[in-house]
Amino acid sequence: MRIVIAGGHGQIALRLERLLAARGYEVAGIIRDRAQGDDLREAGTEPVLCDLESASVEHVAGILQGADVAVFAAGAGPGSGVGRKDTVDRGAAVLFSDAAERAGVRRFLMISSMGADAYHEGDDVFDIYLRAKGEADDHVRTRLGLEWTVLRPGSLTDDPGTGQVRLEARTGGGSVTRDDVAAVLAELIETPATAGLTLELVEGSTPVAVAVKDVAGN
Repeated sequence: MRIVIAGGHGQIALRLERLLAARGYEVAGIIRDRAQGDDLREAGTEPVLCDLESASVEHVAGILQGADVAVFAAGAGPGSGVGRKDTVDRGAAVLFSDAAERAGVRRFLMISSMGADAYHEGDDVFDIYLRAKGEADDHVRTRLGLEWTVLRPGSLTDDPGTGQVRLEARTGGGSVTRDDVAAVLAELIETPATAGLTLELVEGSTPVAVAVKDVAGN
């Protein structure tokens, strides 16, 4: 299986790449800074240089050609301004999903955010971020050629993962480790029956594999 991850140098993406490489998958990570390539190679991942803020759909579709799974893990980051919430958190996600559909990639995973909502009110940068993520999620869910799953983690922490989560359509607020987000993503990739679901994720008491299996059965 070949898996291509947008935002390949992100904190969740690097964790996911290590997990997938350890499972024997062929993994590629899209980065825009060549200097990040060594970190991806250390994670067992092929670095692919591409700026999703300026690339065409055709170019990104070429990168995705032959992939079995596409994962959108890119983000403008907490220090970015309003403009990049639109060009990365919304625009790059739209571009990547359109390119995946054009390339014939069936499985598509979207890392979103709890509270993402295209109609979220407010003018603070975080409000704009939640609207951008909501608009991106809405777009992905209209791509009829994709077997998509949208994952909306709660507040992210760098604590060691516990392997115990709560994964449901609605969990209520909470936090979750980046380790556990990556572990859930790895299981979602291997569980195509979760296609068509938008899921919230926080820390909990259910082992990751069981939590994913449970939502796949609903």
